[in-house]
This record gives sequence, C-alpha cells and structure tokens, in this order.
Amino acid sequence: MFTRREMLLAAAAPALLAKKAGFKIGVTDWNLQLSGKVDAVALASKLGFEGVEVSLGRKPVDGKLPLDNAELHAQYLAAAKQHNIRLAGTCLDILHVNYLKNDKLGQKWIADGISITKKLNARVMLMPFFGKGAMETPQEMDYVADVLKELAPEAEKAGIMLGLEDTISAADNVRIMERVKSKALLVYYDVGNSTNNGFDVVREIRWLGAKRICQIHLKDKGYLGEGAIDFERVIRTIDDSGYKGFANFETSSPSKNIEGDMKRNLAFVRKVMASAG
Repeated sequence: MFTRREMLLAAAAPALLAKKAGFKIGVTDWNLQLSGKVDAVALASKLGFEGVEVSLGRKPVDGKLPLDNAELHAQYLAAAKQHNIRLAGTCLDILHVNYLKNDKLGQKWIADGISITKKLNARVMLMPFFGKGAMETPQEMDYVADVLKELAPEAEKAGIMLGLEDTISAADNVRIMERVKSKALLVYYDVGNSTNNGFDVVREIRWLGAKRICQIHLKDKGYLGEGAIDFERVIRTIDDSGYKGFANFETSSPSKNIEGDMKRNLAFVRKVMASAG
C-alpha cells in the first residue's frame, strides 16, 4: 500500500521518475473508458501519464475507420499540445473483427491505420491477434507474415512501427519478423497476455531485447504488484534491456474507480522505476 504523499509525488513528477528508468509510462484510452474519444488525452495527463494509446475503433463509419477524420486528428493534436502529453500510439481494434489471417479487409485497415497513425504524430500501431483471429498454426503465421511483407514498405515510408500483439511465443513472433524482413515490424509485448499463455515474461523480454520491441502493455489480474506477475522484476528487466519507448497500462479497475485505481497502479510502477534507476 502507498501513502497519499507517495501517490501525489508519483503523479506530480512522472518525467523525473521515468528518466531514472529510461522508459515512459502511458495508458490505453479504452481502459480509461474513453475509447476513441479525445477526452482521454486530458484525463491521461491529469492522472500523470506521459502518453495515451488511441483506439482507431471497431465499427467503420461510411466505409472508413472511426478515426479516419481530419477534424478529429486536429482535435487530438491540439489536446496533446495543450496537456503536454504524447499520443503514444494507436490500436487497430478492427482486427478483432476482420482478422488479418483470413480477411482481406484486415489488409485495407492496416493500410488506412498507418496513414491515421502518422497524422496523429504517433509512431506505433498495435495489430491485435486474439480470439478467432489468433494465429494458431505455422501456416497462419506464414500467411500473416506474407501479408505484412506487402504492407511493411508503406509503414517504413511513413515512419510507423507495426506491432505484433498476440498469443504466440517471442520466438514465433521473431520468425514472422524474419520472414517479413522489415525494420517496421516489431513485437508489441504484453506481459499479461504472455503470462496467461504460459510464457516466461522476464526470459522473453531479455531474449527479445529493446531492438525487437516497439511497445509494451503492463497489466495483471487486479492491481499491479499484487497479482501473479512479479512486476518489480519485470520493470527492472525492461529497464536493463535498454528499452526507451512507452510501456502502456492496460489495467482493469478492481474498485470501479478508474482514476483512483490508475493512480494506485501508477504510484506502484513509479516507485519501482525510481529504485530501478
């Protein structure tokens, strides 16, 4: 547990504490219950985060992604500037509906998502592979790799990293990357998903290293540091790897008080980061 003073200090000086550990802390807009809403930017800043990950939406509007809108782009950029916070990246949520492994629409959404991510001045686009869209066989992994090989040059040109977030091992992700042969394709490492799928998170992060990870999700069942994952060890491992990007909270709200629970998790992580530095 943390005192009120510790929590206030953690929220008030994020940049100073983060500098000690080297990487930055962001939060997903969907875990703020503001998926695809500009208001997430102000709230993330208020809570003390350095960045916010933006959902590009699951339901098309007139054949386009919900955030494929110049007016919305301007609002996001203005909010980020006003609140002095980064748009840490985007999530191509629609791949939960149009699976890249067997739906041609998935390819279109990736191309559209790259363009939107660039317009938001974000650098990373998460590509999720879960549920019926999960890659389960070597053939599915090869198919996804070959699709991404066609799309990767566009991402390279735009300066956007495509992040693989999925249920497979770090080794299988790297095999996909090696088949694609593009500097624009890296692993989006989720410590909660990897733990739930039976992988050794610390070992995988060490093996991948900073050069093969474009972004990270931090989550566990319940509060960080109080569940099954040894977050003190995980955070130190991320720091030791030399990773400098964003580690984004994708945390639930056990008490149903989103702001209070986010502050509690943030206080814990900042405290560990400070000691890791």
